[in-house]
Amino acid sequence: MFDNLQGFFESTTGQITTVVVIAIMFFLILILGGKDNKYNVKGLTISAVLVAMAMILSNIKLFEMPQGGSVTAFSMLPIVLVGYLLGPRQGILAGFALGLLNLIFGPYVIHPIQLLIDYPFAFGALGLSGFCRNMDHGLIKGYLLGIFGRYVMAVLSGVIFFGEYAPEGFSALTWSLWYNLTYLAAEGAITIIILCIPAVRKALERLKTI
Repeated sequence: MFDNLQGFFESTTGQITTVVVIAIMFFLILILGGKDNKYNVKGLTISAVLVAMAMILSNIKLFEMPQGGSVTAFSMLPIVLVGYLLGPRQGILAGFALGLLNLIFGPYVIHPIQLLIDYPFAFGALGLSGFCRNMDHGLIKGYLLGIFGRYVMAVLSGVIFFGEYAPEGFSALTWSLWYNLTYLAAEGAITIIILCIPAVRKALERLKTI
């Protein structure tokens, strides 16, 4: 029943459909700001730029795992920034858009639920950073929350759909927990180190006032 999903997203029809859904995501970001049109356009512009930046950075891979997943050049941070600057709703939608973009450029789909978990849900979870935007050290806390949300999605997908790849002696859950922790924790640790540099953190936090 689901054998043709991979082919669909690799086809012109599938890619056009995905682009249309992405456009809807950005339209929702545009209208979520309320009645302030200036703020709405600002939010859309920020989201579009950061989603594009995340897509570019995701292709700069420092290390690639054998069964999917990689350590990239801070590719999760731009979506975290959308949530931090604009709030969780816009951040989650921007993450959804990024996940769908990944379907265009590198889809791996075996089931509709796996598609949702690995693409819009996993990247959308990074936008949870918006819930920390008004806290002390909100950017770092938001990044940790966002990356944890993506980790949960990755583990869930691993257990449900890729448990057969677990080595002997590992359960599907144990293997998924460790496998996904390796690359997400590595990129997360590098990013947190950068965010702890006062000049970098203050520069990013200053974006909230622009």
